[in-house]
Amino acid sequence: MAESIDQRLLALYPSLLTIDESERRHVLAGEAQALSVPAGALLFDEGQPCRGFPMVLSGSVRVARGSPQGRRLELYRVSAGELCVVSTACLFGQTALTAYGEAAESTELVVLSPAGFARWSAHEAFRRYVFGVFAGRLSDLMALAEAVAFQRLDQRLAHALLGHGEVLRCTHQSLADELGTVREIVTRLLKRFERAGWVQLARERVQILDAAALRQVAAGQPPA
Repeated sequence: MAESIDQRLLALYPSLLTIDESERRHVLAGEAQALSVPAGALLFDEGQPCRGFPMVLSGSVRVARGSPQGRRLELYRVSAGELCVVSTACLFGQTALTAYGEAAESTELVVLSPAGFARWSAHEAFRRYVFGVFAGRLSDLMALAEAVAFQRLDQRLAHALLGHGEVLRCTHQSLADELGTVREIVTRLLKRFERAGWVQLARERVQILDAAALRQVAAGQPPA
């Protein structure tokens, strides 16, 4: 594998510096594959065995669950320098994947084979790093489960619209996938937000007009 890939991995995943250089290069040369995939490319699928451990160099991977009715719930995204806990759990537990992963945009990544991941995980510092990321993601997933169970959808939609600047470029379907609902409900809520004067809608575009009102909705409070 090209030296530039090794350097990029070290910059993004500094825990790899704790692995002996010869061991690290041996795994990269024989147990890893560099990939460049377009947006929408399926990298792994729910219910299948895990065939590799993705380490993102650029772009991002959307990890989600699907239902027989075609609904999707985005669990998290893996950006450059981050790890996929679904793949981690599958490899450590030797179980089938519990979610699927697809490129959210043009993405570069290195995929370690299960054998390569096992070799690196034998090093305590790398293993500790992986479990640290695992714990953080678990906390995020618990917060997501709490939101799905206890928050109204309008609260969750308002929260999803905030924090991206004045203009959010997305489709109603992508928002529905993020919230684990259907596009028609998201469209209905967005139109209600527009009638209230909080947002302005255009094709694949949501302009925030009243962020303060959206923050109150996200908090479960009536807008002033």
